[in-house]
Amino acid sequence: MTIEAGPPQAVFRISDLVYDTRYRSLTIQTFAFVAIMAVIVWLGFNVAENLDALGRGISFSFLWSPAGYDIGQTLIPYASTDTHARAALVGIINTILVAVMGCMLATLLGVIIGILRLSKNWIVARLMLVYVEVFRNVPILFWILAIFFGIFIDLPPASVFREGGNGQMVFFGSTAFTNRGVYIPWPQFAAASWGMAAVFAGSVAGAFWWRARAKRLLFDDGRMVPVFWPVVAILVLPVVLSYFVFGQPISLTYPVMARFNFEGGGQISNAFLALWLALSLYTAAYIAEIVRSGIEAVPRGQTEAAAALGMRPDRIMNLVILPQAMRVIVPPLISQYLNLTKNSSLALATGYMDVRNTLGGITMNQTGKELEAMLLVGLFYLILSLLISAAMNVVNSRVKLKER
Repeated sequence: MTIEAGPPQAVFRISDLVYDTRYRSLTIQTFAFVAIMAVIVWLGFNVAENLDALGRGISFSFLWSPAGYDIGQTLIPYASTDTHARAALVGIINTILVAVMGCMLATLLGVIIGILRLSKNWIVARLMLVYVEVFRNVPILFWILAIFFGIFIDLPPASVFREGGNGQMVFFGSTAFTNRGVYIPWPQFAAASWGMAAVFAGSVAGAFWWRARAKRLLFDDGRMVPVFWPVVAILVLPVVLSYFVFGQPISLTYPVMARFNFEGGGQISNAFLALWLALSLYTAAYIAEIVRSGIEAVPRGQTEAAAALGMRPDRIMNLVILPQAMRVIVPPLISQYLNLTKNSSLALATGYMDVRNTLGGITMNQTGKELEAMLLVGLFYLILSLLISAAMNVVNSRVKLKER
């Protein structure tokens, strides 16, 4: 019996790392990585050695010393006697707040404006075009300053709302616009509010379930069931009923003018409002163009075929155009979210106490730790940007075209 031998096994040699195309790219990448890391390490040791020579060695112990400054708007308890680390945490939360709210408002406005840019109404389409061109071609810093000094800086002082003053609270006497900030009604939670929170979480889950079920029935059986009003009912009715079942655990406190300032209610700083509106309006102009281009990327025959089947224009947009346009919209949308997040560092113009103004501003100036403070600020923006990119990449993977 003859046994056929297979091809001879190749013997690996060191020279294959250079001459063999199977290993050459890996060799080049390894050497490049080692070289880059060596340069970074050398620069780090060089900076540390120079700072030691100047008597300013790298140390992060300053984070645990008292901050000694106040912060106007905080979402967590903070006092001037707290540490610089606590002040930095307040700045980080304030940065995340303006970034998240800015992305939400910019997306809402951008989608609406992008769709209106394609309106058959000549006036509406041209007005949206003017909005897009004006906001895109003027620096963001101008809009921040224009909104801050044009709207909020000239608001009346709180003293005009005292008894006998000429100040008038708006929205049925519940809200006051002052040069210190906007005073609004604020919710006050009792212990039973956790039960309402659980009911609300269940309502949100139920709304997502109904939407998924409606989508499954549409694509599997061709049955079109209502979505909007059932979702509204699922979200609202259980929460309203639980409000009375748990003994009304949530109430509103209203701002009331005291001797020197308002008491009760909540305060939103003018610096935050100016920054939030400017970032949202500016980024919405870019998102509008992304939405417009994404919609126009869908072949016109898709719209015509849906119309020939008797579908209403709103259903054509929701079921035919937008699902296909999302594959084009999501990737550039990630960049706009990242830009908005990083542009929030311009809060310095309004005095809003974000991480740039706390850790990278007052703390840095008080402690003289410029390198350490800037490293921490840069690391925070890097981590936040990577988290946003990761979340949006998940969305992108869900809307991309799936092969069968």
